Amino acid sequence: MGQEFEVTKMSSRGQIVIPQELREKMNLGEGSKFAIIGMDDTIILKKLKPPKWEEFDKALSSLRKYGKEKGITERKVDKAVRDTRRGG
Repeated sequence: MGQEFEVTKMSSRGQIVIPQELREKMNLGEGSKFAIIGMDDTIILKKLKPPKWEEFDKALSSLRKYGKEKGITERKVDKAVRDTRRGG
């Protein structure tokens, strides 16, 4: 997809409409999430995509391996959470 140029305006509640043509081209729907970056007089919206299940599974496998190597168990994590909640 190439660059698109449209004009929009902000509502009194700070909402900005993304033109329908761009929403359709970029497959944006209600609930789409964005990272927003502001610098000087420029605002950039970056569509956020959830990770693919394969990436999520790979991350979980790495975390499990790390936890096993470091001796981190579910019981130790539960205890750490309880201790933190009690302030100790």
